[in-house]
Amino acid sequence: MTTPIDVIIPAIEKDLGTLPHVIDAVRKFVKHPIREIIIVAPRTQRMLDLCSRKKCRFIHEDTVLPITKKDIHYQGKTWNRSGWLYQQLLKMNGDTLGSSKYYLVIDADTILIRPHVFKVGNKTVFYCRNWSQGEYFTTYKKLMGKSRSSRMSFVTHYMLFEKSKIKQLKQAIEHRHSRSWYSAIINSMNTSKQFAFSEFETYGNFLYSTRPEKMILKPALNKSLNMSGPYISPLKMSALQKRYRSISFHKRKGYVKTIKKMVK
Repeated sequence: MTTPIDVIIPAIEKDLGTLPHVIDAVRKFVKHPIREIIIVAPRTQRMLDLCSRKKCRFIHEDTVLPITKKDIHYQGKTWNRSGWLYQQLLKMNGDTLGSSKYYLVIDADTILIRPHVFKVGNKTVFYCRNWSQGEYFTTYKKLMGKSRSSRMSFVTHYMLFEKSKIKQLKQAIEHRHSRSWYSAIINSMNTSKQFAFSEFETYGNFLYSTRPEKMILKPALNKSLNMSGPYISPLKMSALQKRYRSISFHKRKGYVKTIKKMVK
């Protein structure tokens, strides 16, 4: 593939167990020339050391947006998703990072296990699933003034963004709401709900509503593994590769915190 891309991975300290494997798998299985892999994270020595070792560019997450995680207050009595939302906003501002026209974002707990192509001619490949959270589309309608356009879900842990298109989306949000795109998103959410916004659903449906013929939708075939580390035997990996395109390790915590109730 000749389309060069950058790769952006938002991460936190607790992702360091999976992050090196995420980076290695991107280099192995993304079939595009990669100009840069950019790690967007809090500044810690371990994160800086990893970026140096893996030849990635480190960007302090506080420098990407005019707001930081401290400015977001998205929590209930038993959960705090402020960091989870902040991570999504960081991805949406990836058009301000890197030098390529396209950037791939991938979650720091998701490892590709098969070759991936994201551009075929003038079409973009989106990996999809057939279920989602209804609240994502309630927010989308408030944000964009229209219902979702795709029957498939775009929430699959990684997505290729085109800088000119994500810029158009943010401008459309700002024009409609007369405020910054990120404050419009926060203002459109029902923050009493744990799953109230998806950057992937928003961008995917925005594109699908105008030029669906420019999109190729493929099944994501992602397998969620309820284990803390990416240590899989070659035999098990071979079996996984026959059925799935990627695996996600969902025992990491940090962006999604559970607040334990005090025992009286």
